[in-house]
Amino acid sequence: MEEDASLFPKELLDNIPLVEDERDELENPEFEVEFLPPEAGNSADSGCLCPEKEHNTDADISKKKTAIPDRLQACHLRKTLSHLEKLREEKELFIQKTRGELRACRQRMDLITKQQASVAAEVAAGREANNTAAVGRLQAVSRRLCTELDNERDLQSKTKALLQKSQSTMWHIAIQERQLEDLQKSAQDQAVAGRKCLRARAAKQLLREEEALEKAERNRLLRVRKSMHLQKERGLRHQKLVEDAQRNHRIAVKFLKTSLRRVREQERQEEMKSRAHMKRRMDAVLALKNSITANRETLRKFQAWGQAKAELAEQKAQAKKDMILAQGGDAFKYVVHQRRCQELEAQNRTFEEKQKLRKQEIVTRILKAAAEEETREKQQSAPARAADRPPLRAKTWSYVTDVCEGRDTAVLSCHLLDSDGAAHPKAPRSLVAISSESVQGDPGNTSWEGDSLAEPEIPGLWKDDRKPYQVPKEDVDRKPVGGTKMDKDILARTMEKLHSRVTHKQVASGREFRGRPFNSKPKLIHFKDFDLGKVYKKKVTLINATYTINHCKLVGVEEHLRDFIHIDFDPPGPMSAGMSCEVLVTFKPMINKDLEGNVSFMAQTGGFSVPLKCSTKKCALSLDKELIDFGSYVVGETASRTITLTNIGGLGTKFKFLPASESYELDVSQSVMKTSSLFTDEDNVKITTSISEQQIEGNESSPTHMPSWKESGKQDSKEQEEGRPTESEGMTVTTVVTIPPKEEQTEISLGEVTEGEIGPFSSVKVPVIFTPVIPGEIQTKFKVVFKNQQCPTLYFRVLGVAIDVPVWVPKPNVDLKMCMYDRLYQDSVVVHTRSKAALRLKFEVCKELREHIELLPETGSIQAQSSYAVQLKFLPRHSLPEDAGKYFDKETRVLEAPMTIWVADQIKPVGFTVHAVVTTSDLELSPSAVDFGYCTIYEAIRTQVSLYNHSLLPQGFGFVGLPKFVDVQPNDGFGTILPLEMLQLDVIFQPTKAKEYNFELVCKSEINRCFKLACQAVGVHPPLELSHYQVKFAATSLYSMSVATLYVINSHVSMNSLTHSVPRIGSEDPSPVGPTSFEFLLPPDSPITISPSVGTVLPGKRCLIQVAFRPTLPSPLIQQEASQAPTKPVEVRRVRKDTVTQRKDLRRQSFSVLRPQNQDQLLRTSTTPTSELYKQDLKFSSDEYQAAQATLARSFQGKFDKFVVPCVVASGDTKDRKGTEPLSFSPHNTLYLELWCPAVPPSIVVTSNKGQTISNFGDIAVGHHGIKKVSIQNISPEDLAVEFSVLNPNGPFVLLNPISKLLAGETQVLTLSFSPHESVLAQETLDIITKRGTLSLTLMGTGVASMITCSIEGDVLDMGYVIARESVSSTFKLQNRSTLPIKFSLQLDSLSRSRSEARQRLPQFLASRAQRTEVVGTQNHSGQSVFSVVPVEGIMDPGKAQDFTVTFSPDHESLYFSDRLQVVLFEKKLSHQILLKGAAREHMMFVEGGDPLDVPVESLTVIPTSDPRQLPHSLGGSPTPRHWPPASSLSSEAEGPKPILVTLDYIQFDTDKPAPPATRKLQVGCIRTTQLSPKKTVEFSLDGGTSLQHKGFTIEPSRGTVERGQTKTVTISWMPPADFDPDHPLMVSALLQLKGDVKETYKVLFVAQVVTNS
Repeated sequence: MEEDASLFPKELLDNIPLVEDERDELENPEFEVEFLPPEAGNSADSGCLCPEKEHNTDADISKKKTAIPDRLQACHLRKTLSHLEKLREEKELFIQKTRGELRACRQRMDLITKQQASVAAEVAAGREANNTAAVGRLQAVSRRLCTELDNERDLQSKTKALLQKSQSTMWHIAIQERQLEDLQKSAQDQAVAGRKCLRARAAKQLLREEEALEKAERNRLLRVRKSMHLQKERGLRHQKLVEDAQRNHRIAVKFLKTSLRRVREQERQEEMKSRAHMKRRMDAVLALKNSITANRETLRKFQAWGQAKAELAEQKAQAKKDMILAQGGDAFKYVVHQRRCQELEAQNRTFEEKQKLRKQEIVTRILKAAAEEETREKQQSAPARAADRPPLRAKTWSYVTDVCEGRDTAVLSCHLLDSDGAAHPKAPRSLVAISSESVQGDPGNTSWEGDSLAEPEIPGLWKDDRKPYQVPKEDVDRKPVGGTKMDKDILARTMEKLHSRVTHKQVASGREFRGRPFNSKPKLIHFKDFDLGKVYKKKVTLINATYTINHCKLVGVEEHLRDFIHIDFDPPGPMSAGMSCEVLVTFKPMINKDLEGNVSFMAQTGGFSVPLKCSTKKCALSLDKELIDFGSYVVGETASRTITLTNIGGLGTKFKFLPASESYELDVSQSVMKTSSLFTDEDNVKITTSISEQQIEGNESSPTHMPSWKESGKQDSKEQEEGRPTESEGMTVTTVVTIPPKEEQTEISLGEVTEGEIGPFSSVKVPVIFTPVIPGEIQTKFKVVFKNQQCPTLYFRVLGVAIDVPVWVPKPNVDLKMCMYDRLYQDSVVVHTRSKAALRLKFEVCKELREHIELLPETGSIQAQSSYAVQLKFLPRHSLPEDAGKYFDKETRVLEAPMTIWVADQIKPVGFTVHAVVTTSDLELSPSAVDFGYCTIYEAIRTQVSLYNHSLLPQGFGFVGLPKFVDVQPNDGFGTILPLEMLQLDVIFQPTKAKEYNFELVCKSEINRCFKLACQAVGVHPPLELSHYQVKFAATSLYSMSVATLYVINSHVSMNSLTHSVPRIGSEDPSPVGPTSFEFLLPPDSPITISPSVGTVLPGKRCLIQVAFRPTLPSPLIQQEASQAPTKPVEVRRVRKDTVTQRKDLRRQSFSVLRPQNQDQLLRTSTTPTSELYKQDLKFSSDEYQAAQATLARSFQGKFDKFVVPCVVASGDTKDRKGTEPLSFSPHNTLYLELWCPAVPPSIVVTSNKGQTISNFGDIAVGHHGIKKVSIQNISPEDLAVEFSVLNPNGPFVLLNPISKLLAGETQVLTLSFSPHESVLAQETLDIITKRGTLSLTLMGTGVASMITCSIEGDVLDMGYVIARESVSSTFKLQNRSTLPIKFSLQLDSLSRSRSEARQRLPQFLASRAQRTEVVGTQNHSGQSVFSVVPVEGIMDPGKAQDFTVTFSPDHESLYFSDRLQVVLFEKKLSHQILLKGAAREHMMFVEGGDPLDVPVESLTVIPTSDPRQLPHSLGGSPTPRHWPPASSLSSEAEGPKPILVTLDYIQFDTDKPAPPATRKLQVGCIRTTQLSPKKTVEFSLDGGTSLQHKGFTIEPSRGTVERGQTKTVTISWMPPADFDPDHPLMVSALLQLKGDVKETYKVLFVAQVVTNS
């Protein structure tokens, strides 16, 4: 039999809880159902409805949007109901069969029981008769019957179980049908209303179509008239064009020949030129090849020469190395020295080249200045030049000439302090431009008297007799050059406004960038320890730290740095976030002083600067220690310590160590400093002795010596004012440092090295020697003085103690550190003696501490000049604070215990002190007892316990011996607790079975102390359990959905507690076995959906639960955002576009930082009454609501929520409740489901269609395609690689332009195509996958088949007979049965392009009848189509019909006019093929009928155009042959009558019943015509009627008349006469005459035969 579970369809699993019987069935993939998002399910229903026309009002649009899902829901409901009905019928049939089998089983059981009774009676009778054989046989029969009865009983039980399961399934189906009844009624009402609306629209459309048809008919007639007129004009125009074309052809031929000759001549000349050019190129290539060969040979020679030279140099270097090594020198040092020399020479050469270039630049500037000077001289009179000095230009040229020729020239000095310069401190601008490289040299050889270039630009400016310049009166009131303070303020404000216009705020993803736009690497440009005359370069990397693209340009350096700093920066243009560019900073020092400043840049978001610092070489000296403590030494001993002097600066100096009491004179002589540029007025300052900032900082440690330095500085400044020579002039400056004298102490002295020179970045070690002479404490202070006056004096102290006791302790203080109570601590105390005899020692502990401290041994002997070790044991008791008394501080817990060593024959004892900090080792657990309460075996309860350390030492602890149901975290209850620290520990209790728990937790410290914690709890075993108690959803974007699946399991099937644990609360009674209900209690306004949330689980079954997480934005927040739009005044719209953008960005930022805790405050914001009313009118489908929702989604920052959903459990079924009475849920049996719900902002959003992710293509015709474009934008701050999920390759949806990458902030347009292949409602999901999340697009569409019906039956339209050169029309209808408008077009085969190809084949009349496939028959001789149809193309609306008119217009007489009319939909789908037939006659009568006698096509005989009557004869090939008139009617008895063959077959049956006569029919007709004719009717008569009757023929009627447009049937029947011979057919002929406008005669040949019916 079939399994019961297989009868459930997949659709029912979406609506009812799944309760399966076995685990295998649950794991079957066919039971797995994936739920779609709710918005996808609602919008998917819109594809079943017919498309309606769009309305103009928003109300109609909203009604249409709401109607589409409702109708789709109704369609889905009908499908569900029909499926349920079908399923119910199948189940009823299955139940009937099962019941039938059950009845049959019972009948078989009754029969077997009766048979057993009869067999038992026979056995008893056989036993009475002592028939052993019969009894044995009957007993075997009885056993077989028993076995069959058992089998039947098993079958009966199985059948009953199956029947019960089927009935349960029927009950579920009935419940589902009752739930859907109300929905079905509402869907039916909506369907009735929809049909009424469709009928009303159909009536309106019919009226419009009728009007359109009348208008089309009028247009058709107008087109016919126009076409006739245009045909005549075309004929005349064609004839004229042919004549003009012939005339123009003759002229063109003549000109073409001339042009061809000219073109050939040009081609010949070009070919000659190309050959000559090719020859020249070949010669050049050969020459180049020869040159390359020669150059290669030369290059090879040079390479060999260079290689030989290098080998020679290498041999020389190796020989030099060997020689140095042989002499015992350092070869590596020599090589390095040689390499550095070479590099120095290369640098010198480079420097000389740069110097020459600089000189040329100087000359250029001087020439330019001279040119400007000459211009000024022309404009105004200038004073006469000095007679004793040559002009500046001539001296400059002579100097440059001497330099270029290599002559020895006097180098300019950097000091412009000659007599003229002193009188006139302001130097001319031309001197400032001269570089230091061109004037470096020996300062002593510098002479400004003869070769000095320092000459004023204006002659006579420096003369003694020059009169001072008088300021004109009009210039007296002028403002100073720098401007007043107000002018400077105005200038600053103007520059700030200009910068504010250049810069603007940068907003990306709703966040405004604030801060430094570019980060520099390194952050500080530091040129350290520079030398004058050298060039230093550093590269600085600028990194764009903003959110998006930014620009950067160089502003410059500060004014005081422009002469020394040069910036090379090529603006890179727009830079993306994170990109970098390089800046080259060149520093050329010209003065020897520290420089600080900034390099300024301007970015798109504002200016920024990079700090710059240039440091000269300085001495940075320090001592490694300021105090040297030798400790205690006996008189006569010597000890040594070392002090280190370190120089971390780049400048070396001389030093000297000496006692602080001595004075020392330093001769500080400095050479003349070289400056790198000529000093201007500001730079031309005498060098003075001053204290730098670094010196001041270095002297802060010794403030007592600051006044001396200050005084020296004052003295130097006074000397400068008096005009005395200073350091810069080479004079020696003597500084005297005087310290008050002290008594000389020879016990502490310095070593041999007390003075010397310390180089840069080096250190010097100086020994300090302690030689005690007199007992007592000795202290000495030393100082370190330096030759460089910028280096402060350094001081350090030396301490030492001299003792004369022969016995001493090296460690007078024994520090035991931290000690705990009741712990033993030991140490060794070493005693030394300098005595030359053995001494007896006694060790004594003070009486207060004898219970805690012990010295072992108490007495001992120490040998001469040796040491003795005594063991110290310290075991502090808890009574130590009371026993120790004054030796113990209770607040600090510090113990200072004095110990005494008594030496024999010595009055003064030797003492030492024991130091220790004594602390406790207690740990405290709080609370002291923990009650976990009720806890199920499927969950754990966590509580916090505090552990406090009262000790001053860190202690290790651990919870040991934990039960299996208890866990302590972190680190499994083990760890280290710091002094006086409190740790929070989590105690986790998870019971394993239902009972009452009482236990203790033991915490042990590292010293094995135990601390206990009492715990109690009640374990609960609930009737139900969850397959998963914690669900961690993946990071889900806004309005996306994550679904998780779990089960509610009822494993309680037995009350036997011995075999398994039964559900109970603690030690209470077990829960009953039976159906158990559950209910999940969701928190309000949570983004969680649980389906089903309420249900009942039978014993041994489980129920599938689906948990969906769909993060959304709160509706009040969206309404608040949407309500802000209409409250803005109208004036805001007139503000500039950039202002509007900034306000939008600010508003987005305000929402980006919004959190749920301040949403209530946001909703309580005061608004106007208009905004309140507007907020109430907002709906989810409104445009404002959707726009606000999209805005907030962009600014969403993400959040993480954790929900704990309780699931209450109650015994019983939810169906057993009476009304609304709730079940009795026990609070202790509650299960808890923990949900982790991380919501993240979407990385990609849809910007089109108001942010909707559902693309509904609507109704599309099968075979066609619809296009939709969806715009997506990357709103994340990084570029994303994009992947797409695979759509169904056989499905209708296609992504036309997939992309692979989406840049930050970029918007791309995806083009989607929907091409249905069948009439079906299609829906697919396209996932746009990135590393930051997935965006799902729901694609929907409905494929609608194009269904058209034709009113012509059999697809054959016979136009009948018509008079030649007249026309007749017929109409037919095509009706659109689909729900889409259909574009149609009608095509005739005679006008198709393939017609010309078909004419090249074998003529159809030469082929056999089976091979004739040509449907296009005879056509008009004029070239016009014999058939025409209107309209040719158009569009049919849904449910409408279109009338078509076919016109038959033959221009000559023929019986085989035919054509095929094809109805093509959408220009590619062939819908119908209609065969058009017609015949034309010259006269008004015709005859049809008989058997065909020839082919159905006309002959190829030439048709004379003079007499249309002389047409070829072509007889019928159609089922009803048409016959030409006899030749006698066309000409004077030229030919006989036209034959007509009529064959009659008489069927003879084998039975006695007489057979009916054989019957055939002929049609005689009269054609309706518009021509005038004397006769209005056609008369016909068939002669020979009497003779035919004798042969058995009966003709009715034999004569008669036919009206115009009518036909009359002549019936011919034949019954074989008595003398008929069946072996010989009967052949009889008769004449048929037709009389109309002419007379026609036909010869009818009758052939009759008898056919036997086999």
